[in-house]
Amino acid sequence: MTKTLQITDIPVAGYERVVRGVDSSCGLHAIIAVHDTTLGPALGGLRMWPYANEEEALFDVKRLSRGMTFKSAVAHTGLGGGKAVILGDPKKVKSEALYLAMGRFVDSLGGKYITAEDVNTSVQDLEIIRRATKYVTGLERKDGGSGNPSPYTAYGVFLGIRAALGWKFGSDSCKGKVVAIQGVGAVGSALAKRLVDAGAKVHGADKNQDRLKQLEKEIGLVPTSESDIMTMKCDVFAPCALGAVLNDQTIPKLNTPIVAGAANNLLLEPRHGKVLADRDVLYAPDYVINAGGIINVSVEFHPGGYDEKVSLTKIERIPQALKELWTIAKEERIPPSDAADRLAERIVADARGKKKADAAGAPGKGKPRSGG
Repeated sequence: MTKTLQITDIPVAGYERVVRGVDSSCGLHAIIAVHDTTLGPALGGLRMWPYANEEEALFDVKRLSRGMTFKSAVAHTGLGGGKAVILGDPKKVKSEALYLAMGRFVDSLGGKYITAEDVNTSVQDLEIIRRATKYVTGLERKDGGSGNPSPYTAYGVFLGIRAALGWKFGSDSCKGKVVAIQGVGAVGSALAKRLVDAGAKVHGADKNQDRLKQLEKEIGLVPTSESDIMTMKCDVFAPCALGAVLNDQTIPKLNTPIVAGAANNLLLEPRHGKVLADRDVLYAPDYVINAGGIINVSVEFHPGGYDEKVSLTKIERIPQALKELWTIAKEERIPPSDAADRLAERIVADARGKKKADAAGAPGKGKPRSGG
């Protein structure tokens, strides 16, 4: 059964392991990127997307994987960073056989990578994957998991938006504020509902017109075109779709004092954090504000298993983490994105140094090899 799954290593500098998995019998073409396991096994979601080619998929999975390392480091989840992507249109290639093959692919890494839900992958898909590997999180509560992480991600982003409003305007009230959400999928729609309940006027854009109409009917969301959502005048722009939307073309067209959303890797390049800061746009670093989902899943690894109260307490620390980063950014005159990266890199480096020191001091062990 496993003979049809072909696994090939892709050498990528700065990553512990990047592998390609291809199973022509079911149409699987996937990449798993393990960025860093210093703090623990690499946990990150499985995304399915109709990438134009493997090069585009590799670019995405590398960025996402590195982002997960930083996200877990700053959120103190005790996990490392990894990610997986399946190349293909979910409307065409999804099948039980494909997800069973993906499960075998995940299993081949022996626990170095643990998968979870992400764009176009459901908890039901994960249930199929679990039949082929135990390295899966975010399963249904009835199966001892923490369930769908999306509502927890949305809760953290909502708290982060309130923190940003407080930082920028002196009050964290959403009442009367205009929020433009790009992408109203599982996280974006949950965020929209929280914002409307808190008194905000919410505009939303999405490829799925039916979902927009449903939210318009349910909560009074204002459907807005994808071309207008980034340029409209608003108090908060909340990108909740795919990454790299903040770049040289889009940043000059922003008409907002705050960017705070759920999408990963919002900056096309690290320098775009400075471009935002130079325009006096307050940026909530993506992997800090959107950590609610990974925090919730990480609680599954606690002694005694998942406890929602523990998860919510940890998620409710996100505003404090953002305020600390904005304070560092202000004092050191650097963009918040750089402040977040420095903090994450320091946490990983400190842990790596401690591991090396422990290994060097352990009985019967020599000096650690150079090069890490």
